[in-house]
Amino acid sequence: MTDHPRICIVGAGAIGGLVAGRLAQAGNDVSLLARGRTLEALRRHGQRLDSAGKLVASPVRASDDARALGPQDVVVITVKAPALPEIARAIRPLVGADTVVIPALNGIPWWFFLDAGLPLGGTRLRSVDPDGGIEASLPADQVLGAVVFASASTPEPGLTLHASGNRIVLGEPKGGSSERARAVAGLFTRAGFDAPASENVRADIWTKLLGNACFNPASLLTGAYTDDMIDDPRLHAMFVAMMDEALALGTRLGLPAQVESRDRIAFTRGLGHIKTSMLQDVEAGRPVEIDSILGALVETAAAARFSTPTLDTVYALARMRAAALGLYPA
Repeated sequence: MTDHPRICIVGAGAIGGLVAGRLAQAGNDVSLLARGRTLEALRRHGQRLDSAGKLVASPVRASDDARALGPQDVVVITVKAPALPEIARAIRPLVGADTVVIPALNGIPWWFFLDAGLPLGGTRLRSVDPDGGIEASLPADQVLGAVVFASASTPEPGLTLHASGNRIVLGEPKGGSSERARAVAGLFTRAGFDAPASENVRADIWTKLLGNACFNPASLLTGAYTDDMIDDPRLHAMFVAMMDEALALGTRLGLPAQVESRDRIAFTRGLGHIKTSMLQDVEAGRPVEIDSILGALVETAAAARFSTPTLDTVYALARMRAAALGLYPA
């Protein structure tokens, strides 16, 4: 990788704006694929990032046409999961022979079980990649796994407000270490992130999934913040059951998480009065990530012939609620 790689951020929302702002401030050649009011704001003001009380506007190239930006050294995908099948086809012009593609998404990514040498190897998750279009558009051997631990928002187009968290874990989908994983981790580290190169990024993804798969769908159903849900004894018991099922499934698949359900729940409770990303999407009228966060987990359990009755029930309820709100296909 060159000293000043060409980096395109696909999706200029909260996390995309945080990543773009940090990388641009570090002197990298950053572009963003955006549209509408966000594209207009980026062209007029650059990528504005408000972090730790300091507002910095970084000049970036912005376009709604991937062909205008051309092949990149690194492509970071930060769109919401429901948009990915369409986006994957649109960003083909960004992906050259040596491009590293980093999907920084919630939930289980489309590539998770494609390697034939892994448990459930060769399984395509239809809840995430219904027709195989993502797999066909984004070569699996060019993908680098990622897990983002950060909270940010976009109070207006082109402006990102960084609230908390600074960690992006990167790693090879097949596991182990590699020069490109270390190089990309170094790129993010120099931009101010805590960005380790993990030797088991699949386990890191599974560990983050524990919280997302529980608290996000529950917030969709209840309209409540995380602390209020956890403080309810019945919901707390439901969270324990959901996480126990997910942990046991992970162990079956060789993805053990070094955490207990009650400890993971207590960690989220300690973060305070948190509005989940799914509840934010509901309130903004955006499509919700039910399938990547919970549907893919339920589909994985079915493929492994593993019983997850609590996860199944919450998924069924969340799908119907989201459909009733017009935020999920009926």
